[in-house]
Parts: sequence; structure tokens; C-alpha cells
Amino acid sequence: QVQLVESGGGLVHIGGSLRLSCTASGRTFSSYAVGWFRQVPGKEREFVAAISWNVGTTTYLDSLKGRLTISRDNAKNTVYLQMNSLKPEDTAVYYCAAGPQTTGSMSRGRNVAYWGLGTQVTVSS
Repeated sequence: QVQLVESGGGLVHIGGSLRLSCTASGRTFSSYAVGWFRQVPGKEREFVAAISWNVGTTTYLDSLKGRLTISRDNAKNTVYLQMNSLKPEDTAVYYCAAGPQTTGSMSRGRNVAYWGLGTQVTVSS
């Protein structure tokens, strides 16, 4: 059974940083993209960033480039999302996602096969 388990969310002040983790289990992700989406109540889930498991190609939501870094540790089956200079509009539930696709395809919300349960990120003043 495939599981994606997120951690690292929490409450942070404006301008602060957080590192989210997504630990995967249950299958080999060698041809997969693993990434992050976020969602606020009343809005659609939004792509944030993705990384290809094999070669480490990355794709980001354009408006978030420069503040986020996605990385992976294949030995730990874990993908990280480092978020800096956080703003109140970054407040959302952040979901880990994985699918047999490119990072570009994931950025368009296609072919996501697995989702985590989400971790809350709250940015306050």
C-alpha cells in the first residue's frame, strides 16, 4: 500500500521559514514525479512544486519561484519543500502528491496517482 506522509507544517510569522517533508513508502518511485500542492477553503487545489525522482528535474509555480526549493533524498524516500520569506497568502493545507509523470505534467494537475493527507501551514503576523 502506497503512503505519502507529510510533516513539518505549523505556525510561522511573516518572513519566516518552514521545511515540509514527504516520506513515501509502498512502491518504487523511480519513474515518478513527487510534488506539493496547496489548498485553502473554498478554492481549488493549487500546484506548488515538483521534482522527478530519478534525475531531479524541478518545476515550480512561477509566482513562488525564488522563495521555494524542492529537493529529494532517495535513500530516505523523502521529498522536502523549503519555504522562505513566508507570506499570509501562503497559509494553506499542503499536500504531497506522486504520479507516473513528468514534473511539467504534474504542474498541470494531471495523472496524480497518490496523495498524502496534508499538513497545515499558517503564516501570521
